[in-house]
Amino acid sequence: MPLCEEAPLPRPGRAAGHRPAGRTTLAQVAASAGVSVPTVSKVVNGRDDVAPGTRALVEEALRRHGYVPPSTRRSAAVASTTVELLIRGPFTGYVAEVIDGVVRAGVETGTAIVVGSLDDHRRPAVGPREWARRLVADGRAGVIVVTGSLTPAHIDALAAAAVPLVVIDPLDAPSVEVTSVGSTNFAGGLSACRHLTDLGHTRIAYVGGPPNSGCNQARLHGYRAALEAAGVAARPELVLHEEFGYEAGRRAGGRLLDLPEPPTAVVGGSDTIAIGVIEAARVRGLRVPDDLSVTGFDDTELATVASPPLTAIRQPLREMGRVALKSVLQMAAGTALDSHHVELATELIVRGTTAPPPGPG
Repeated sequence: MPLCEEAPLPRPGRAAGHRPAGRTTLAQVAASAGVSVPTVSKVVNGRDDVAPGTRALVEEALRRHGYVPPSTRRSAAVASTTVELLIRGPFTGYVAEVIDGVVRAGVETGTAIVVGSLDDHRRPAVGPREWARRLVADGRAGVIVVTGSLTPAHIDALAAAAVPLVVIDPLDAPSVEVTSVGSTNFAGGLSACRHLTDLGHTRIAYVGGPPNSGCNQARLHGYRAALEAAGVAARPELVLHEEFGYEAGRRAGGRLLDLPEPPTAVVGGSDTIAIGVIEAARVRGLRVPDDLSVTGFDDTELATVASPPLTAIRQPLREMGRVALKSVLQMAAGTALDSHHVELATELIVRGTTAPPPGPG
């Protein structure tokens, strides 16, 4: 994909004064929504004296036309470029590598990165529209969300305020079109499971993240496709959904290993899940990989320091962060994106946690 190519990032300073031809006007938005120009002006300026139904129509028209308020254009021209990076949950190895990619790209482009918690913004003390206006007032050129999602109201508010949004590995599919960056999760799940079937395993479990997570669903579908290709029957009892975390992996690993017919291999939906499964095996006196093979997903530093080192699907996490910032800056500069959904390639890294099954699979 074009966005995946190594190319210099756009420098916002060169595009700050850019005014594309054919800029959408309030009159055009009003005609599209079937309301008056003053009504559109009230919505743009955050006035509360507009009926909810009318406001929804106007916000949809603003988003559809890509309207950028003049005040936003002026602030973009004079303010230093700053991007808000919102993180869901704890700062894991996965998150650290994504942040590193965003920050490195920020240094390259002269963009300041402000890191915050997504949980704080999902339940802000102010409403979505006021939150978006504050982002504009604070000089934010855009917002990047990592492994989470904003409510439709927050997404609409950002669109109405012309604040670009990019989501990295969104946990669920938003109700409106949102630019996203991820990896080839299906191919990753396929590669991990196919590696195990090639070794001779037939009782292969999958322990993933939340069932509604888009990346988790893709990895699960890849796992199932590999089983089908190998002629191995899928067993529902060997598929568990948890959180992307160590304790979740330990719990799920315990449940699987206590089955009457436990798996001989486990595809983990993340490195932390995989390490939790390995711990569950250890406390039951099982050896990895002699008695149980385990794969992870992400290939963070945790995979290399694990004992034994973890076989994992490598996600280009730093590059995902870099592409996310590149996309935000392009959108802020009024440049059309080559694609609103980018998937970067994954890679199987074989280390010490996978081996043929102990006897018949």
